[in-house]
Amino acid sequence: MKRILVATALSLLFAPNINALEKRTLHSGNLVLEDIPIIPEQIKLDLNRYQNVRSASFQGWVNDDNSILISTRFGDVNQLHRVDKAAGARHQLTFFDEPIGQVEVQPNQNALAFTMDAGGNEYSQIFMLDMETGTHKMLTDGESRNRALTWNRDGDKLAFQSTKRNGTSNDIWVASFKDKDAPEQKIAIESTDGSWWGPTSFNNSSDKLLAQRYVSANQSMIYLKDFKSDALTLLAGDEQKKSRNYGLDFTADGKNIFLLTDRYSDFNHLVLRNIQSGKETIITKDIPWDINQFVLNKDKTMAAFSANEDGISKLYLLDTNNFNYYSIKIPVGIVYNLSFNDSGNKLALVINTPQSPADVYALDINEKSLIASKLDRWTYSEVGGLNTNNFVVPELVHYPTFDTNDGKPRKIPAFVYKPKAKGPHPVIISIHGGPEGQYRPYFSSTYQLWLKQLGAAVIAPNVRGSAGYGKEYVALDNGFQREDSVKDIGALLDWIKTQPDLDENRVAVIGGSYGGYMVLASAVHYSDKLKAAVDIVGISNFVTFLKNTKSYRRDLRRVEYGDERDPEMNKHLEAISPNNHIDKINVPLFVVQGENDPRVPVTEAIQIVEGMRKNGHKVWYMNALNEGHGYRKKENRDSYQQATVLFFKQFLLGKNTPTKK
Repeated sequence: MKRILVATALSLLFAPNINALEKRTLHSGNLVLEDIPIIPEQIKLDLNRYQNVRSASFQGWVNDDNSILISTRFGDVNQLHRVDKAAGARHQLTFFDEPIGQVEVQPNQNALAFTMDAGGNEYSQIFMLDMETGTHKMLTDGESRNRALTWNRDGDKLAFQSTKRNGTSNDIWVASFKDKDAPEQKIAIESTDGSWWGPTSFNNSSDKLLAQRYVSANQSMIYLKDFKSDALTLLAGDEQKKSRNYGLDFTADGKNIFLLTDRYSDFNHLVLRNIQSGKETIITKDIPWDINQFVLNKDKTMAAFSANEDGISKLYLLDTNNFNYYSIKIPVGIVYNLSFNDSGNKLALVINTPQSPADVYALDINEKSLIASKLDRWTYSEVGGLNTNNFVVPELVHYPTFDTNDGKPRKIPAFVYKPKAKGPHPVIISIHGGPEGQYRPYFSSTYQLWLKQLGAAVIAPNVRGSAGYGKEYVALDNGFQREDSVKDIGALLDWIKTQPDLDENRVAVIGGSYGGYMVLASAVHYSDKLKAAVDIVGISNFVTFLKNTKSYRRDLRRVEYGDERDPEMNKHLEAISPNNHIDKINVPLFVVQGENDPRVPVTEAIQIVEGMRKNGHKVWYMNALNEGHGYRKKENRDSYQQATVLFFKQFLLGKNTPTKK
């Protein structure tokens, strides 16, 4: 009898505890997984080709316009490469463990400046790279946050944004390269109120600098810094009356500037402003959409710009002498990183479509007639052996939501990807961050693998607060209206019910950053309509988020979300914070985080995970110790994507999936 009792005690002692936390690590201990099952080898095999898709982004013209610089990934992270002709080989120039950030070629020198941070902490440092020798050196102090690099025409001055004055303020600094080995750095504009300041462009003589001050998605101003008089003059925008104003560049004579503003309509127009008189000429008044890309050629006789027309890019060439502009035919998709070569006869651009990843092209241009002829493709990024011609192209829909606009039901734009097989299909709702971001139909191997491997439809809505649809729309979720954007997800769930080829009983939500908050808030309000939720670096409590986000961005976020120091706003923010409503969340949850995240600190993930577990829910939790606001290292991204597919297979596609242990 005694032996039986001892055996029973030992069996109880060593029996597996279903409530115990299952924890393991991957990638030399840098990726921590809690309560996430071992990924089946078949999932890894199924995803392998989708996870080996590459892309390329244009970074500058070099070698007298005969070569280009691109960033692309051949190892674990994006590095800098040179391409010497269209469809030519890629020659790798940098070999760092961390991804390269912004790259700006130094005019008149065989050198460039670039930014790079460590472990996703976003404390980017500025480095100079000698392209002849391949050597590099750090320009900044190794501690501050530095970005927004802008060279002058001669290449002897570099303006940039930095927090090195006090660790918090987003000031503008200028480095003078008269002594190439020891450039002198001086502060040019101090930020005194928590707003974001950044350089835009020097005039041709480099005695003036166009500077940008960003307060919120609805308020930004343009200033002129005169280095001779040390004067700082407000050119466009207002301290009290909110409007969006973005400085672009000076004209050749320095008497005017090009800018974008929404002071004349609901959208951003391209405008010419005389610095002395303040007279403004609206150039794109016939385009009822945001202009969001603009670049001048070296002589400033010609410009290229793009418009965001319901999420799709349209490209134009502009004659700066008479302001006539002409539409240029390009593949349907998204265009960015516009850049003329020094000769002005080629325009580099990146084109990204639902069926082709981002690649670099060059458009031949007749500068006198502004006639664009041949479009050469300079890079052909690998797509893992997939036939991307078979990739699904999304349909743009507009579904009705809970309120009205001009007496009619307000419509929310959304891009819908549907499998080619017959439905009804399970649905994954993917919610963008920002909140003033915008989903646009970029190439996404992730969406395509969900369509193929899970048979799920993907819907990417642009709920109220999204950019690209005018200044009124982007302000609809501010302050006390925050949960109105969550209601737009509720309206989408209602719309899904009306679609015979979509399965209303199998719906999941996924989103990152602010989109992570939207996921958690959707789980609070619509757990009865959801099967699974994936929160990536999401906000779980607005008050703790605002207190713990890095100081250099805290005031900028208070303008968007509300000031938690105000008692009434504090009460509201606590009331809408998901971690205060964990009892209402009854849906399987997967939380993904980066330990070094400066925007949404790891504490936001910890408190929602601990709260859910305390309430009896089993939560999948993944934390990368060498990442920040999202995963940039391939091995971490691969593991996250594999775990997400397993999560959806178990909880979105499975049946009778309990949410509690």
